[in-house]
Amino acid sequence: MKQHTVTDSPYGPLTLVADDGVLCGLYMTDQRHRPPEDTFGAPDDTPFAETEEQLAAYFAGELKEFTLELRLHGTPFQHRVWEQLARIPYGETRTYGQLADALGNPKASRAVGLANGRNPIGIIVPCHRVVGASGGLTGYGGGLERKQRLLDLERGTALF
Repeated sequence: MKQHTVTDSPYGPLTLVADDGVLCGLYMTDQRHRPPEDTFGAPDDTPFAETEEQLAAYFAGELKEFTLELRLHGTPFQHRVWEQLARIPYGETRTYGQLADALGNPKASRAVGLANGRNPIGIIVPCHRVVGASGGLTGYGGGLERKQRLLDLERGTALF
């Protein structure tokens, strides 16, 4: 059974989705690849207290690593990419090519990018920490401005 709630953040409203009480989605407003609202289940904030608490601590710069149970829905390859995303340390970045290398397939950077873009639990599974080969910002489902702000937060250079 799916439930959802919308919570405020410094990056705009975040829609949290749970599947049988386990977080399976975190979506930003106007996010690319955001599923239709009718797939989020009934409005119910009951399963999200810990998620909201950890997000608030993260946004306050007090939390560097989330400890939430997650249920990511995707292909086996997407799961492998998302596992690599979760290994990128707070405040650091990796390129799509570095992730492809870590997966044992250096030519898969484009496929890594596609899987990265389909990450259903943004911020917590830190797809914002992936940059282009030159180190510059490239596509982000939540928008490049949000990506830059999240990176600035983690580097301690946020201006809000």
